[in-house]
Amino acid sequence: MKALILAAGRGERMRPLTDHTPKPLLLVRGKPMIEWHLEALARGGVREVVINTAWLEERFPAALGDGARWGLKIHYSMEGRDHGGALDIGGGVAKARPLLGDAFWVVSGDIHAPDFMFDPAVAAGFERSDRLAHLWLVPNPPYHPQGDFGIDANGLAVRDTDQRLTWASFGLYRAELFDGIAAGTAAPLLPQLLKGIAQGKVSAARYLGRWDNVGTPEQLAALSTDP
Repeated sequence: MKALILAAGRGERMRPLTDHTPKPLLLVRGKPMIEWHLEALARGGVREVVINTAWLEERFPAALGDGARWGLKIHYSMEGRDHGGALDIGGGVAKARPLLGDAFWVVSGDIHAPDFMFDPAVAAGFERSDRLAHLWLVPNPPYHPQGDFGIDANGLAVRDTDQRLTWASFGLYRAELFDGIAAGTAAPLLPQLLKGIAQGKVSAARYLGRWDNVGTPEQLAALSTDP
């Protein structure tokens, strides 16, 4: 199974650091944030990774090359070059879709989750299922107390609940979920997920490992000094 790493955003809250360096290339504990994902994907048996880019996108091939050092083949989906800017998550997936196949991992390049396993057995089970997406959820951080989705007794994602958790920014997706988005158009992910949830075809699970959404220079500094 292939994977898409989302790396096209501007990272406004991380300025001035992101004025000259794309957010996923900022260093966390001595290496770029995105490199943690590349290593984990390689450990999970992924061999091809697509990275979508827009802001300072020429920096990614220069920093990461073709992926050979991790045993990967990296493809770049250049939204800035081809469309003038980032296409949001839904649009980014739609543009990269020809490179991804029927089912694939998606992970945001600006989260730090060193304990997460891109488990090939979980991926294979998803591929055999009729699910359109499988999401991992984390306890709500202080800046997002309302959460995003809950999990019902059957392991399906739901919105109509007062026990919501926060989308962890990684999951498994089926290409069919993005059928309504024309390649090259900007589109968010949430409307597509809500359609899948209404069909009972989006499952979810809790992730209890270390997880940080690295949003500000202060958060980055704290993360880099934590034991």
